[in-house]
Amino acid sequence: MKLLGIVGSAAEESYNRQLLQYIEKEFANQFDFELIEVKDLPMFDESNDQTQSVAIQNLNRKILKADGVIIATPEHNHTVTPALKSLIEWLSFKIHPLATKPVMIVGASFYDQGTSRAQLHLRQILDSPGVNAIVMPGNEFLLGNVKKAFDEFGNLKDEKTRAFLQSNLQKFLKFISVVSKLDDAPEQLPDEDLQAKGSVATTIPDVNMSSDHWVEEAAAKVHPVKGDTYVQLDHGILTVNQIDELLKSMPFEITLVDGNNQFLYFNHTSESASMFAHRKPEQVGNPIGDCHPARAYNHVKQVISMLRAGKLDVFRMPVPHGPGKYVVHNYQALHDTEGNYAGINEYILDFQPIIDWYLKKTGKELTGGNVDAVSGASKKDNTEKTDAVPGASKKVSRQQPDAISGASEKAAPVKPDVDAVSGASKKD
Repeated sequence: MKLLGIVGSAAEESYNRQLLQYIEKEFANQFDFELIEVKDLPMFDESNDQTQSVAIQNLNRKILKADGVIIATPEHNHTVTPALKSLIEWLSFKIHPLATKPVMIVGASFYDQGTSRAQLHLRQILDSPGVNAIVMPGNEFLLGNVKKAFDEFGNLKDEKTRAFLQSNLQKFLKFISVVSKLDDAPEQLPDEDLQAKGSVATTIPDVNMSSDHWVEEAAAKVHPVKGDTYVQLDHGILTVNQIDELLKSMPFEITLVDGNNQFLYFNHTSESASMFAHRKPEQVGNPIGDCHPARAYNHVKQVISMLRAGKLDVFRMPVPHGPGKYVVHNYQALHDTEGNYAGINEYILDFQPIIDWYLKKTGKELTGGNVDAVSGASKKDNTEKTDAVPGASKKVSRQQPDAISGASEKAAPVKPDVDAVSGASKKD
């Protein structure tokens, strides 16, 4: 079971952080536990919307993936800290990852009463419209006189206190199981901004994303390296030209969309009309919303939000492209070295030549029923689930439009309703 611990204090030295660190260490054999800091997040400001920032989206994704959340709150002037309140404001402004999420509250304080008033206020906040968390009733863990509570190794000294905390945590695990059975509502995922109005660390500012000459205008602003300039990679040193040649040599179409939903690159090896996804050089730099018809937005948002939230690592969609081909559009989530969502690598591959080569080399043949005219494999029911990571089949079925890819212009029995990530040639 995956639990997320939120440190409700922005202080550099915090007993509430120490309490969560003790839980992480002491109960490591009962659940996976990860700590989140409020001190690393921007203060809430509705006029300066940072919902799509890396920090907020990273937290949003981690809460959505967690089975439950434990919040450790100090008590400042009989209530929670401004930093903790700010965090909850972000999580109830345009995104709502705490909705129906099981939450347990703990707290540590210098005084005998622990954090009783702050915990009471926090329960009311978490129950408010827009937050709608499901807070475990009772079982208040109020750690008073905290200066004397831990030993030099960060362990709780008092055996009764340790036993009470363990009892509360065991009840919380059972509470999570009960809540998961009661919650039959569709899972709430963040709404995707297909117009890329926000920014990420690599966004090039003050360049019109919709310009047909975005690459040239962006290059004039940031002066990127090119040609025979060497680039040090994770496991190698290549020139820019070598990287370009490598990507163009790949036997499939590649598209890169960043974490801000801006289309940044495709390996341009043929004209648009002959590609599986009809990309054009002048579309590079566009928000992906400009690369899809409006009718496709809901499906595009669905897949991207699942990848961003970590519900999927990859989404695969077989898309008919005519006889003799078995083309699969793959949408692979990208993450940085710290695990933050960084965008999508879409790669489109015709598997039929590989299948044919394999059968010829091994002498094997496809059997098992009526032959599917597109793939040559055994015929399957039209409701066949998508080939994605476990759990994806409940979210997006094969009969649904291909959320990002773009074979919609090709004749097919089940016509996908969506264009390519980089975009079909038409804009809505």
